[in-house]
Amino acid sequence: MTLSIASIILGLILLMWSADKFVEGAAGVAKSLGMSTLLVGMIVVGFGTSAPELSVSALSAFNGNPGIALGNGYGSNIANIALVLGVTALISPVIIQRVVLKKELPILIGVTLLALVHLWDGQITRLEAIIEIVVLIGVFTWIVLSSGKDPAGEDEIPDLTAGQSWFWLLLGLVLLVVSSRMLVWGAVNIAHTFGVSDLIIGLTVIAIGTSLPELAASVIAARKGEHDLAVGNIIGSNLFNTLAVVGLAGTIHPMQAPAEVLSRDWPLMFALTVLILLIGYMQKSKPMSQISRSGGALLLAVYIGYTVYLISTTLV
Repeated sequence: MTLSIASIILGLILLMWSADKFVEGAAGVAKSLGMSTLLVGMIVVGFGTSAPELSVSALSAFNGNPGIALGNGYGSNIANIALVLGVTALISPVIIQRVVLKKELPILIGVTLLALVHLWDGQITRLEAIIEIVVLIGVFTWIVLSSGKDPAGEDEIPDLTAGQSWFWLLLGLVLLVVSSRMLVWGAVNIAHTFGVSDLIIGLTVIAIGTSLPELAASVIAARKGEHDLAVGNIIGSNLFNTLAVVGLAGTIHPMQAPAEVLSRDWPLMFALTVLILLIGYMQKSKPMSQISRSGGALLLAVYIGYTVYLISTTLV
């Protein structure tokens, strides 16, 4: 018990420190490559913070439990929007650029609809999983080619050399994954000590734990004024979760999709994605769209309600 508590405390401290360095490095990389922080947030940070989901996906599939990857991927998407963006907006309102409303969010909605097509018959075949990976490659190739050069403002980017930026980006990424694993390990051990079932742990601790890098990176990015990194991180991570996390697991081992995923989890994932788009378009008359603190509170309330519902149905 003592070791588990120490792991949680140390993991939390390491998580916040590494997230700070990770965001600084990502912003520096954006400057050195002449890329927008939104693009770096989607690809570099989005992929990096999805590393826990990817590792859980591959491991569960190799162990013959690909369904864990399905729940983890979609559950993390729900957590990313409702929990991560909710908490981030409570700390500092999150600005959503117009380009995100016109390009990135519609792409994410389209990818979410593709997931529905694959879930419809109650299974994800190996072919469907491969299609998801191919779509992921195509989407990010198109995003990179269509973005061009759009560097962020000089005042918003830390004064780091290209080498220093890459160093802190990579070190921050590694420590983000390590610290999140420490937190999850400690929490799972404590939960087992009190007799909490593996299912409840998976629905709560694991889902939140694999979203901790996104939460840490988004909160730090928002506090530093790097709103593009915060939003791009969530969009990129959700694209990776839907296509890479599920696609990787399905390629390794075709999976059955429980009816609850189609009737409960996918609809919420889709509704939250559309909600972000609607929030942006409802504020078109304003100079910029944003998720306010009240909006963040609403998103967080949705996540808490969803989690309570999951636990209550498990205990019945």
